[in-house]
Amino acid sequence: MTDLLDKIVDHYLGSGDFNGYFLHAETEDVRHAAVGLLDDGLIEVVGEADYPNPHIRPWPTRRPVEQQRDDINNSGTEHGAICLYPTAKALEGRLDAQLHHDEPYRRRLAEGRGTLELAYFRFDVLESYRNDPRFHFDFDDFGVRISVSDEVYLDEDENPDDKTSIYHVGFAYNETTVKRDSIEPITRYICAFLGDLSKLTPGHQQRWRTYELTVKPEVRPHPVWMAAQMGHWPDGLGPFARFFFELEAWNELHMQAFGVPLLKTVDRPREFGWVLRPSQHEYDSFIHQLDKLLSENLQHKAFDAADVPRKDENDQAIGSLNRLDRLLAKHNIPEDDRRGVLKPLRDVRTARQKPAHTVRSNVTNKNFIRDQAELMALVVESLMLLRSFWQNHPKNVGWQEPDYVADDRYYWL
Repeated sequence: MTDLLDKIVDHYLGSGDFNGYFLHAETEDVRHAAVGLLDDGLIEVVGEADYPNPHIRPWPTRRPVEQQRDDINNSGTEHGAICLYPTAKALEGRLDAQLHHDEPYRRRLAEGRGTLELAYFRFDVLESYRNDPRFHFDFDDFGVRISVSDEVYLDEDENPDDKTSIYHVGFAYNETTVKRDSIEPITRYICAFLGDLSKLTPGHQQRWRTYELTVKPEVRPHPVWMAAQMGHWPDGLGPFARFFFELEAWNELHMQAFGVPLLKTVDRPREFGWVLRPSQHEYDSFIHQLDKLLSENLQHKAFDAADVPRKDENDQAIGSLNRLDRLLAKHNIPEDDRRGVLKPLRDVRTARQKPAHTVRSNVTNKNFIRDQAELMALVVESLMLLRSFWQNHPKNVGWQEPDYVADDRYYWL
């Protein structure tokens, strides 16, 4: 048995990716030895029943020993491929203290942890990547992708330790606090797989380690992100994806109706997404970006094309939101409805103006995360109503929502 365990451990540590020892057409003696190691808690079996690719260990086995024993005894038959992995018990005492000492997540895999086990972090671990132009920072509603730019990667003068990327980073929440009708503050966490973390350069692994947290069992990855990592299509849109869909649709419908785009841009700014820390500065920056995409984004020439005056009865210039209000009034939308649909957009405008006229302390407020999510939800609901009105213009007859918008779930967080 010792010889077989040595082979399994040597293959695991020497494969480069902590792969399992492939068991196929082995002799009865080898199978018997493997069963003995299994019964002693020194190995575990990963087969297609655990994960489509048994050559990686996604997590410590979740199946009873009896099923794993059957896999060993039936290996090489129609039961499919299986691989043997050393357990933490088998690896204890076999690892040099200096092995991966500067790579904490690679060390955990060497100690027998699973490639798809999650580690959790404070959300501000992302801040330096978002603020560093050397990295591509792709914000999603449910996660983020971080990759070093090609220019930096190819630049020999750049620090090699910064030539790193991590593509599967998710957002996580305490499931007991995330309902929209709750008043509980929301804490947003970062989660990432040990296998992905282990591929970061040593310096960045050490940096991530300083942000790592031990979280409560109620903290879970966002279900859309986690499902996507397991190969499933998303079943809905988050608030930022829905926001930009509504902007693009509204812009397209105005163009078809009046021949001029309504908006200056429908592109998502790099920094536009969830606040990375619940601070006044982060929240004010978000409000600034949001207003630039709303009231400041409306083109006056688009209202000219719709025959909305630029000046009021006193020859004063009319602002973009007031011109939008006049366009709705021109088409007989009742005042109460106009006031309701434009309120979130006006609230954003007002909130943006506050930092411009006052000196504000950069305080921390746990409610900012919920406040941001609620504001985004209200803005999206307003855009949906505005888009539906433009959709009824005679020149937009036949325009329909894509199936993925009409049929899928909408996530407010």
